[in-house]
Amino acid sequence: MEIEGKVAVVTGAASGIGQATAIALAEAGAAGVVVGDVRPGAMDETVARIEQAGTRALALQADAGRLADWQALFARVDAEFGRLDILHNNAGMGEGEAGWPGLDPLRSLKLIEVNLGGVVLGTQLALPLMQRGGGGVVVATASGAGFAPLPPQAVYAATKAGVIHFTRSCAPLLESHGVRVNCICPGLVETPMLYEPGGGSVADWLRPIYDAVELLTPDKVAAAVIALIRDDAQVAQAVIVPN
Repeated sequence: MEIEGKVAVVTGAASGIGQATAIALAEAGAAGVVVGDVRPGAMDETVARIEQAGTRALALQADAGRLADWQALFARVDAEFGRLDILHNNAGMGEGEAGWPGLDPLRSLKLIEVNLGGVVLGTQLALPLMQRGGGGVVVATASGAGFAPLPPQAVYAATKAGVIHFTRSCAPLLESHGVRVNCICPGLVETPMLYEPGGGSVADWLRPIYDAVELLTPDKVAAAVIALIRDDAQVAQAVIVPN
């Protein structure tokens, strides 16, 4: 899909991969980029960068794990732009310092709601709006952790594996709705999620991996998202972005 003139939604856009993708879409000529995050004030920089590229920006507070937030977001997109062409289901969260099985069960539930539920809800609710405009592209942020066991982050890994299998199961949407669904699976990325909450340090279980690889930048992952959007041959693929 050609990005120029299209309308896009990016979740988890206050920082990291979501912010980088939102800016890249604007720089590629998107007519509008709608950014969502649970922290509305944290999206100010993202909005400013989108507008600097000459693209209309709209920031909406949204929790990807809440159905009502998704419904409100798409209703606003429809009202403001009348179409939706691109969705980057990027919002996600980690298990935090405790990790599996020590994390609070409520956090386990929230991980599932946001990391997997957000991808499912976002994709499902985007379909009517995309189909009305002739089709679209959905890209989700999965993870390399979705391909192999990760005992210290078992819930996180399970949600990302779910995103990969959900993506592969969405292949028929191209024929039925004109919508291509893919996901990216990056390795370690230099984002706030990489560090323990409030501590600014890498979790002990992650340190050996952290020290052994060169971290991906959000811009490099965003470039992979843009490539998937543009490549009409890519359908229901889980694309690894290696360190």
